[in-house]
Amino acid sequence: MVNDVTKASSKNENQLERVIQLLEEQLAHSNQQNRELSKKLDQSLKQNETLTQQLRHFTKLLYGSKTEKSRYNIPEGQASLFDDDSSFSESEHTDEQSQQTISYTVVRTIQKKKRNDSLRDDIEVEAIHYHPENTQCECCQGQMSEIGSTIVREEAEFIPARMKKVQHIEHAYECKNCKGETFQKAQIKRGKAPQPTIQRSIASPSVLAKVIYDKFSQYLPLYRQVKEWDRYGLNTNDKNLSNWVIRASHDWLLPIYERMKHLMMTKSLLHVDETYGQILYRSDGKSGQTNAYNWVYRSVPCQGPPMTRFQSALSRAR
Repeated sequence: MVNDVTKASSKNENQLERVIQLLEEQLAHSNQQNRELSKKLDQSLKQNETLTQQLRHFTKLLYGSKTEKSRYNIPEGQASLFDDDSSFSESEHTDEQSQQTISYTVVRTIQKKKRNDSLRDDIEVEAIHYHPENTQCECCQGQMSEIGSTIVREEAEFIPARMKKVQHIEHAYECKNCKGETFQKAQIKRGKAPQPTIQRSIASPSVLAKVIYDKFSQYLPLYRQVKEWDRYGLNTNDKNLSNWVIRASHDWLLPIYERMKHLMMTKSLLHVDETYGQILYRSDGKSGQTNAYNWVYRSVPCQGPPMTRFQSALSRAR
């Protein structure tokens, strides 16, 4: 009985010693890992500090004041970010390469600024000269000579549009000699005024160009243009403006449109894009929820001057 207890006790002691030995080995392994991680952390912190110093140095070189000769100092143990591996390895072993002198020439292009660069060069220039009221010398009473002039300031002057009524008057002439003859037919000549842009309309080419430009380039609706034309002195309404746009487009722009269509159909390559929209009051009687379609065609620059053409239809039907 005693021997059994002794054997069990010794067995437990062996197991306990083995567990203690395993724990000690695990502790030693953990300590070794901690030391390695601490070493890597120190290296990472040191590398981070090195990169931070390089970043500050290059930022100073980029945005700081520059002279004709600049001292380029590289901290010890560091190399330029733009150097290759060989220069980096050499800089680690030599202290002379840690400090370099780079000489460079800064070329500054000084552009003479205009007095007013907001105005284009093709703007009409009006110069107003100011001379002294009296050019007689107060000392010797002699006549003074001009020695120079200075542009004091430049200002932009806007000349607003104005409305003008143009009356086309045809004059008639007759021959007094032929008129007195009994058997001679009266000879009468009359001046011929050019045909109007739109028949029985007061719209001139300049008015039509202004209406179309404001509507399609400035995106100004016709009902807003009515107020502007009224300020200019032309009393009209949006119905008249709409008729002018339609007649000018049909009589003068449609031939250009058809010519562009003929030229574009001869091209071997076209860019085409389709989009759809809804029209409230359709001419075909369909509901406003039905889609209408718009297409844009554009020729490529390699096949002549680029042309852009738009087409609209209520459906895709031919």
